[in-house]
Amino acid sequence: MNDDLARFLEARLDDTAAKATAARGATWDVTPGDVAADAWVINEDMHLFETDAGTAAHIAEHDPARVLAEVAAKRRLLADLLDEGHERNEDDHWYSCAALVDHDGEPLCIDESRAGGPCDCGRDKRVQRRLALFALPYANHHDYQPEWAPGA
Repeated sequence: MNDDLARFLEARLDDTAAKATAARGATWDVTPGDVAADAWVINEDMHLFETDAGTAAHIAEHDPARVLAEVAAKRRLLADLLDEGHERNEDDHWYSCAALVDHDGEPLCIDESRAGGPCDCGRDKRVQRRLALFALPYANHHDYQPEWAPGA
């Protein structure tokens, strides 16, 4: 399940980056209007329109450069999360995670009754829980799977 959810998240980050890249060149500043609560913004057709200050600030905050920086940070967080290793007991490999393997795919847990078995150090559950939280903002996306919901 981790692989499907991770691919889903990568695709959402790709979508966000593509939209931010396509939006470059637009004006993302907020120009206060004559009334303190109003502001002027430029829409996608390059038409100037008046809106409330909160809406204008929200639009300006989603400047493409900032969105691309956020996507880059989220990609690093996702990579860091997926790189989390299984627990390894350096003093006694008997107690290492059953799913821990070396570079050749050989189990490092020497307890033959557990070696090569499913994760028993909690790493897989932690990663799945964090991926589910990471994906939660995309729950309305048509590719989102209900079983990815936190606590599902």
